[in-house]
Amino acid sequence: MVFGEKILAYQDDILRDLAKVVAIPSVCGEAEGNLPYGKEPARALDTVLAMAESYGLKTKNVDYYAGHAELGEGEEVVVVMNHMDVVPAGENWNTPPFEMVEKDGVLYGRGVDDNKGPAIVSLHCLRALKDAGVVGKRRIRVVFGSGEEVGMDDMNHYFAEEPYPTYGITPDGSYGVCHCEKGILHFKIQADQEDSIVRSFVSGTVVNAVPYKAEAEIACTAEQAQALRKAAETAEGKFEITDTEGGVKILSLGTACHASTPSGGFNAAAYLVALLKSVFSNQELGALISFAAEKIGTTYDGSAAGVACSDEASGPLTFNFGIMQMQNGRGRLEVDIRYPATLSSDPIVKTLRKAAEAYGLRYETDMDEKPLYLPKDSKLISILSEAYEACMHEPCEVYSMGGGTYARSMNSKGVAFGAGFPGDLPSHAHDANECVRIESLMKHAQICLEAMYRLFTTD
Repeated sequence: MVFGEKILAYQDDILRDLAKVVAIPSVCGEAEGNLPYGKEPARALDTVLAMAESYGLKTKNVDYYAGHAELGEGEEVVVVMNHMDVVPAGENWNTPPFEMVEKDGVLYGRGVDDNKGPAIVSLHCLRALKDAGVVGKRRIRVVFGSGEEVGMDDMNHYFAEEPYPTYGITPDGSYGVCHCEKGILHFKIQADQEDSIVRSFVSGTVVNAVPYKAEAEIACTAEQAQALRKAAETAEGKFEITDTEGGVKILSLGTACHASTPSGGFNAAAYLVALLKSVFSNQELGALISFAAEKIGTTYDGSAAGVACSDEASGPLTFNFGIMQMQNGRGRLEVDIRYPATLSSDPIVKTLRKAAEAYGLRYETDMDEKPLYLPKDSKLISILSEAYEACMHEPCEVYSMGGGTYARSMNSKGVAFGAGFPGDLPSHAHDANECVRIESLMKHAQICLEAMYRLFTTD
């Protein structure tokens, strides 16, 4: 029997506590007094820390940015990092989003997968270590963040007050072990005022998603409108063109997906720009649309902008044209880049800035999250791989990804490890009807406890 199997005795308590925290709509909002993310994330943190205290664990609330439950003594510390905040419920749920509902062995509710389910599992794993009387070589903490979904600034505050870990994991990804995460660069290109036949262009709501819809109003002659219709017949994409006073309105339809894998979607904005470029000149379109057409195009690798690159550890750069907003000659476009984990963003930024300036446009970096990279033969990767293999009786894959987790905040001492299983029921995290199989949650719980036990006790 591996130690991780001890968590199976806690299943009823895990489900009970998970239902309590799912019932809290802990969506981040504006700061209220000493509550940096508003009342509901603070209520979720208070609730989970009270649970931990009831199980005899030491707790600390770090200014409502995050908190932790702790076991053991010593200068070194292991952390298991989770978050209690969730994305908004949205629409089209088949069950109440902030009520945990079980149907045929599947749990539904906002946060059951991302990330309240794994958070409650981590808490009970810590409780199981305490109940078993395990004496570790260091402290072990389960950390509960309050602002992961809105940029992870919560961890900047937390680690300004608390020590970085010796080892760390975040069960906010998929099994096996994610040993590197690409860098994330968000930038915008802006036009202050320019002449353009484009009266308006609207596409995208967030930069880290492929836009599924784009709309543009164009001032043009009847002949140019006919040329657009003819071009749309053979152009890649799906377009609807309607006449307006003095021009046309164009609707472009595509397919959304996450910015870390933009080739999996169909970018409605990029293909609308390509359609416009096939009919009109740069002078007619203006600098911003021309830049989008020539330096982004319909590529997903940054090759049009001259920033395509790759490494062995994490693969090629990805380039997502996420937002375009333009009105009466003023506008901006925003891009999400995921760059290789062993490379620097400096030459990428330099190239993009130079390209923008050549069009008379302004470049601005909005965010640059540095990549995470741990060698596959590092001790942490070995411990986690062995824990997985002991529970699952199969090899543990070591992989990279373009997404970002709390692992980035651990000073190169942590990685994403679980909680999802490739090929399992789609979790619909960030979508309606978020769910997790109870069987899968408890399978994760065994791996998580086994890993925590080994990280707590290893020399």
